[in-house]
Amino acid sequence: MRPLTIALALVALCLVPDLAFAADEAAGASPNWGIAVGAGLAMGLAVLGAGIGQGIAAGNAVAGIARNPGAGGTIATQMIIGLALIESLALISFVIAILLTFRV
Repeated sequence: MRPLTIALALVALCLVPDLAFAADEAAGASPNWGIAVGAGLAMGLAVLGAGIGQGIAAGNAVAGIARNPGAGGTIATQMIIGLALIESLALISFVIAILLTFRV
């Protein structure tokens, strides 16, 4: 009985958005609302990935400096360059999201 209930609930969840799309265009809703939602989700995922990558890079750099304090300058320089490259990917995702939102 439980698998049948789950299957019916999934079918109901799949059919509910069709009611939202049945609204007429005079309601003021933009027909391209999905572009903004997709751009926002993509940007959020890109920033999430960049944040995780920066945390891992900084943590490993600190661990490397703790193991070999003499190489601290070299490790810190390489970490800063790596963090800048990771951040540039997040900024590129922001630019792409803005371009998609405003359809340039």
